[in-house]
Parts: sequence; structure tokens; C-alpha cells
Amino acid sequence: MKDPNAPAQGIFGQVPLVVALVLAVLVGWAVWWVVRYVRADAMTRQSIRQAIRVRWGWKRLAPMLKLSATDKTPTALASLANTNGKPIKPRVLIPALKVKHDAYGVIARAQCLPGVGLTQFQKAAPHLADAWRCTRVAVTQDKPGEILVRGVRLDPLKFPTEHHPTGEAPEETAQWDLGLDEYAQPVSVNLTQVPGVTVAGLPGFGKTSLINRLLADWAPSPAVQFACADGKVSAAYEGDYADWVQRMFAFVGDDLEEANKLFRQLVELRRARSASVRQMLGVKSMWEVGPSENWPLVVLIVDEAHTYFRDHKGSDQQTKKLAALAAENARLVEDLVKKGRSVGLLVILTTQKSTGDAIPTFIRDVCPVGLSFAQKTAEAAVAALGDEIREWPDANPINLQDPTYVGVASMNHQSQPGFIRIRTPYVPDAEAAHIAEQTANLTADPGALLEAFLGLRLADVDLSKVDAATA
Repeated sequence: MKDPNAPAQGIFGQVPLVVALVLAVLVGWAVWWVVRYVRADAMTRQSIRQAIRVRWGWKRLAPMLKLSATDKTPTALASLANTNGKPIKPRVLIPALKVKHDAYGVIARAQCLPGVGLTQFQKAAPHLADAWRCTRVAVTQDKPGEILVRGVRLDPLKFPTEHHPTGEAPEETAQWDLGLDEYAQPVSVNLTQVPGVTVAGLPGFGKTSLINRLLADWAPSPAVQFACADGKVSAAYEGDYADWVQRMFAFVGDDLEEANKLFRQLVELRRARSASVRQMLGVKSMWEVGPSENWPLVVLIVDEAHTYFRDHKGSDQQTKKLAALAAENARLVEDLVKKGRSVGLLVILTTQKSTGDAIPTFIRDVCPVGLSFAQKTAEAAVAALGDEIREWPDANPINLQDPTYVGVASMNHQSQPGFIRIRTPYVPDAEAAHIAEQTANLTADPGALLEAFLGLRLADVDLSKVDAATA
């Protein structure tokens, strides 16, 4: 005869096993957290403790900062349970908060509620910074219905960083990874359809290091070719680009005549590309199909640009010759910046002070991307970033003269209004030299590539209608 209590006994007999499994999971989770905490560096351990405090204190803090909503409509369950006819107490809703940590602080994602959204969180940001013990807090819209709150305990701009290039071709050819912003978030700029970039700043504050990273990241791609005019040196084996010369199809030093030949060569390439882009690519703009090994993005780096453009004063024959060359150099580079975008030419100009005598305004003002490292004067900051920088004193590069901020630049980013500051990383010289050596075999003259495709010399390309079409 069957025992009627057998099913119940079977169920209760499993209870110890279920409890043991739950305890095992809890112990495993606790061990995982302890190991993770012990293995973390000191900065990250502080952030872990900070994240725990943020989670535990959120339900109390949110109503204090008016980041909660009151729901006066009773739920169906509450209405059924209300048998005494008394008014049902309104519910206080707290936005759900998921918190992560990193070395610099915490990253929290909050769900919006009716009446509690982006505006309310932004107003509460200073108070969140105080409550969470952060240097600063930024609030942005992560996606519809979700707010991203970034709090940094430590200022990322004050900590030098290093970049270790992988040696692999970038997934997006024209994506320039710059570094970390004030909230330790990665910053990049899309140089698709960008004709020119200006980089200004005092000597030794990071201009060349910034370019060095671009070279290290882009060199592994055969769809990018480089040329350089370096106004700081006289020969290729000197200066900051000595290792990179093997990855450049052209390099000149501070000789104005040699620079003139290079700029003229690139203008001829620009005109030939403009004449043949439809025939070769089947489109009006190279960016409709993107750079390729046969039609690479050509990056011209003009370092210490004032060397090639400054107005030479004097009545002697040599000075007149230099003045004529400088004027011609400016005209040629203007041609590249104003007409080279659609055929895949990008000009990056660096100088200490990007005033009109260093980079002519007819070149500088058509370069949509500009960065500035430390500057000594307000005039230099305005020349580098535009008059609007006066309205953003916290981001003004005149505040970056402290040695702590070597490698920190200000810029007006494409994705947001105003200005941001960026900590650009240092690429170890040995690693940059290794990338240059490993990718030297990818170097090709884009003019020769075009001639090979067309089956004729660039000098023989019909350019009669090119300049009128690209003006």
C-alpha cells in the first residue's frame, strides 16, 4: 500500500541538496569577488569600494536629490488587498541603477521614470559628485529611457598613459583614436570626408606624440600612405620621424624648395585623381567606396608648418626667393586642403602657435578638426580653437601649461557642443620603430599606383576640366 505522505517526503528530502547548491553558489560568488578584489591594483580596489557604497546608498540618496517619482495609482494587487476601504498609500519609485567600476571611478546606468530623466540627473550631477566622493560627474543619454552617469574619483588628465600598438590594420581606416577624456572615456574622431587637421601647442607638450600614435595605428593598413614635411630637421635621419621614413613614400626637411616640390607633386596627384576618380572607382567621391590598396588615403603631415609658410622680409635676392617659395607653398597646400577631400587626401598641420603668420587663415579656417595642447596666450588659444573657446574657460589650453598636463589637449569634438580635454597617450619609441619596420613593405607611391592603373604617366592625364569641377 502506497504511503500518502511519500510525495511530500520526497520534496522535503531534496531540501538539504537545494540549500547546499545555493550555499555553493554563494560561496563561489564570494570567492570570485575576493579574488577579483585582491588581484586589482590599489586604484581599482578603491573604485570597487566606491561602487559598493553607491549601490547600497542609492535608494536613500535618490529621493533626497529628487530623483524619484511618486505613483499615486494603486496596483491591481494592492486594490484587491485593500479590504478596509482606507486610501492606499502612494508608492515611491526609485530609478533602477546598475553600477560598474574602473580604475578612475564608477559608471552607472539608470532607468528613466516619468518626470525623472536626463534634465533631472544633470541638475543633480554636482550633488551626486559630493555624495559619491567624485572629482566630477557627467550625465549623458546612453539610449532612450536610460541615463549614463560617469563619476571619476581621480582626474584622468593628470595620469600619463601609454599606447601599445597591436600591429594590426585598423577596422576603420579613417578613425583616429586620440586618448581619454576628462571622464576616462575613449575619444576618437572620424576623419572621413575631413580635408585637414590643425594641431597647435607649446614645444614638448605632445604634438609629435599625438601624430606618432596615428602613424602607429594606421601604418599596418596598405590603404593608407604617408608623406611628411618636417620643419624641425634638415635630413630624414634626424628628428622625430627618423624611424617612420621607411613607411613614407616621401619626406622632406626644412628646405623650402624641396617642400615645394613635394607639395607640387601632391597637387598633381590630386588633379589626376580628380580627373580619373569616376573611371577608376565609378563614383564622384572616393569616400563612397572607401580607401583601398590601389587608391589609398594619402596623409600629408606638415610638422612645424610655419617653416614653410612664414613671410620672409627683405630686399636681397635670397630673401625674395624664400618669400616666393613660402607663398607658393601656401597656395599649393591650400589646393590640397580645399580640393583634396573627395579624392582621399588628408593634410595634418602642426605648429606651436597657429596664428595667421604660422598657418595662413585661408588654410587654417577650412580645417574642420583642430586640437591645441598648452598655450601661453589667449590669442594663441583663439587662433587654434576659434573665438568660442573664450566661453569655455575650463577647457582653455592656457590652463594646460603645468608639466602635469604634458600630453593633454583641448578640442571641439564633432559629437558634442563646446570643448573637451583629452589625455593623449605616449607610444614607446621602440614599439613605434618596430611597427615602422614591420610595415615598411606596405609603402607605395600613390602616384605610381594611379599610373599603373591608368597605363599612362600623370603628366599625360587630361586635366583640362578638373580645376573648374573641383573649385
